[in-house]
Amino acid sequence: MSGTKLFDSGNHKVFLFEELTPASAVQANQFLLIHNNEAMLLDPGGHKVQSKLFADMSVLIPPKQVKYVFLSHQDPDIVASINYWLMTTQAQALISKLWIRFLPHFGLDSKLEGRVVPIEDGGRKLKLGDDCELLIIPAHFIHSPGNFQVYDPCSKILFSGDLGASLGQDYVFVEDFDSHIRYMEGFHRRYMASGKVLKLWANMVRNLDIEIIAPQHGAVFRGRDLVNRFIDWVSQLECGVDLLSEKDYTLPV
Repeated sequence: MSGTKLFDSGNHKVFLFEELTPASAVQANQFLLIHNNEAMLLDPGGHKVQSKLFADMSVLIPPKQVKYVFLSHQDPDIVASINYWLMTTQAQALISKLWIRFLPHFGLDSKLEGRVVPIEDGGRKLKLGDDCELLIIPAHFIHSPGNFQVYDPCSKILFSGDLGASLGQDYVFVEDFDSHIRYMEGFHRRYMASGKVLKLWANMVRNLDIEIIAPQHGAVFRGRDLVNRFIDWVSQLECGVDLLSEKDYTLPV
């Protein structure tokens, strides 16, 4: 079993799977959140990951107890395996309403479409295991136009999707924020829509009690100091359309 335990209070557990992606593909993290006898699988990945993740997950909880599959946005490293997960569990899948009609292009069987629940732009609350109320919070244009994150108040973990992603580092947990920036900066400057949306996001999440930020790619920020360093850094970042000018829109010669 390849999972790394991020949190365990007895009835509430969170696991990270970060070693399942083949070397030829962009590294991606998958997460399993268990509360009492129910579970949520977050951003389960593509076809090359699904069978290994299913085997590892089954060691921790019976598949029939997976109640939700959360899809932060529409990228293939998140949703490509959705048909598999709806066939092998009894879960509902949750994704932005913008992407509902795109899922059949990833092979979603028409008989399973009724178990896909659209998320409205403002997000929602979601109860897991009777008494853990998760927050699905808006993170639109970070980077997808229909994008959500999950805040788990029981573990104080924010599952941030592509925000906070790092590529190329050889560690699971960030230790030195300043030296970690080089693994994040290029990705964020290219993929995130603008500094404006990052400031809006930062203002929103500062109202949450966060101990861990767990991105969908790369290393995890653990501890309030690193969490706050990341929020401060990203709130001041110029990225996306902030960096564009006429020279980026010229005809090829």
